[in-house]
Amino acid sequence: MAGDINKVILIGRFVRDPELRHTPNGTAVTDFTMAVNRTYTISGEKKEEVSFIKCTAWSKAAEVIVQYCKKGQRIGVEGRLKQHSWDDQSGNKRSSIEVIVENFQFLSPKMANESEFVDSGNDISDSDNIHNKPFSDDEIPF
Repeated sequence: MAGDINKVILIGRFVRDPELRHTPNGTAVTDFTMAVNRTYTISGEKKEEVSFIKCTAWSKAAEVIVQYCKKGQRIGVEGRLKQHSWDDQSGNKRSSIEVIVENFQFLSPKMANESEFVDSGNDISDSDNIHNKPFSDDEIPF
């Protein structure tokens, strides 16, 4: 029997600056929301639809995202979907889906005169193969 597949790839922009927090055992984690746009045409009129997708990154990935990413910057994420279910205060069943980030790429160019963002052009799992290095190997945070 073949296994199931749970894989998602998104490109979008940060809705707000990501913030770092830590679990009680010290693991770094950040939750952020991406705005992902879709453009389409109906009866010759161009329309745009925006989806807001919650994402969670853990450990070193969380630390790097918080250090280098700001509101409005583009990022590509690869990960898996995770569903949460609960009963609200009125006893109604609720659920939400988020993306658990497994890999990511910075997609916005480095901003002039600002050190807050580095465009490595590679995902975090490919740290040994960085092209067009905008910084030295000693500065790579992973």
